[in-house]
Amino acid sequence: MMKIGIMQGRLLPRYRGRYQAHPVNFWQAEFFIARDFGFHQIEFILDYNDFEQNPLMSIQGIEDIKSLISETGVEVKSICADYFMEAPFHSKHQAESETILRRLLENAKELGVIDIVIPCVDHSSLKSEQDVDMFVSSINRILPLAEKSNIFINFETDLNPKRFKELLQKFDSDHIKVNYDIGNSASLGYNPKEEFEAYGKYISDLHIKDRVLGGGSVKLGTGNADFKTVFELLRENNFNANITMQAAKAEDYIEDLSMLREQKEFITKYLNEYLSR
Repeated sequence: MMKIGIMQGRLLPRYRGRYQAHPVNFWQAEFFIARDFGFHQIEFILDYNDFEQNPLMSIQGIEDIKSLISETGVEVKSICADYFMEAPFHSKHQAESETILRRLLENAKELGVIDIVIPCVDHSSLKSEQDVDMFVSSINRILPLAEKSNIFINFETDLNPKRFKELLQKFDSDHIKVNYDIGNSASLGYNPKEEFEAYGKYISDLHIKDRVLGGGSVKLGTGNADFKTVFELLRENNFNANITMQAAKAEDYIEDLSMLREQKEFITKYLNEYLSR
């Protein structure tokens, strides 16, 4: 069976009431909970707020993460760099964000990280050709370091399949990949077959989520995500990379953990049927 991970913070009480965030000062506990729930990995988050307190940003922090990996067997193979949603490369933050991504790449390689996800959604959506040009210029300046570190840079965008493919074709590197979020695509009303035809071979990081068309996250299997078609397409594309649960959360912490078990069982059936080796 393929290894399955969990997005950081999803196994802990909400940090400052936020749906998703790096839980400063108590992030360590999640490794032990993840182990007990049968998760193999945690996809770390780098937030814009308090980013200097994130262990990914310091040598000591990296050593602390390594120690927890050794103790629990729960690895860190991917990072969701939400920092760049608040400070996009195609903005006044460009130079500073390039510096942050370089630091992140240097430190991430010490953990054996495979994927860093760069979100281009919401505040960081690529809305114009000027946005795209600035974004491509920044990433191209950093690509040599990503290649040297052997880390894939994964784009998560709200672009339609045609425009997303055009973005990918602006790069000449096998270290540019795609983060595919099942729920986000369902919410946007995109056709999975069209998406996979456009960039299925690029997908290196998979987020497990369900959403209603034009709406928010819901319990897996109750929204508009077509899991059967998506997993058939993943199998056809020989997908064998990072899988991270980012499913809906309940308001109550104990209820949330109970719902998480149900959702993990839901997605494990698809993994076993379509992606088991």
